[in-house]
Amino acid sequence: MKTYLLLFMTFISFSAFAQNKSSITVSINNVSSDEGSVGYALYNKDNFMVAAPVKAAKSEIKDGKTSVTFKDIPLGNYAILCYHDKNNNGQMDFEANGMPKEAYGGSNNVMSMGPPQWEDCKFELSEEPLELEIRF
Repeated sequence: MKTYLLLFMTFISFSAFAQNKSSITVSINNVSSDEGSVGYALYNKDNFMVAAPVKAAKSEIKDGKTSVTFKDIPLGNYAILCYHDKNNNGQMDFEANGMPKEAYGGSNNVMSMGPPQWEDCKFELSEEPLELEIRF
C-alpha cells in the first residue's frame, strides 16, 4: 500500500512540475532580405542585456520570414531581442557612432531612441503556449 501511495505522489508531483513550463514561438515577417540569419535571445530581468540569455537561437530566413520556438521555459516574465545577422558573423554590427548597422527588434515592438529597455520589452509567460510577432 505504501508503494502505491509513493507512486501516486510521485506521479502527481511530476504532473505539477510539467505544468510549470511553456513554450514561446517568435516570428518575424518583415526581414529585408534572405541574406544571413536572424539571432534570437530570451532574457529574464536579471540578465537582460547584461549577461548571456536564458536561451538563444538562430534561424534561416526564407522569403523575408523566420521563426523559432523556445520550449520548456519556466513560467515567468521574459523579454526577447532579435537581430538580422546579415553577414552571419554571430554578432550585431554597429557604425562608428554606435548606431546599429543591422535591423533589430524586441518583444512588444516598442522602438525607441537608445537601447531596448526591460519595461518596454517584458511579457508574462503563462501555461498557454505563447506566439509573438516581432517587427524590425
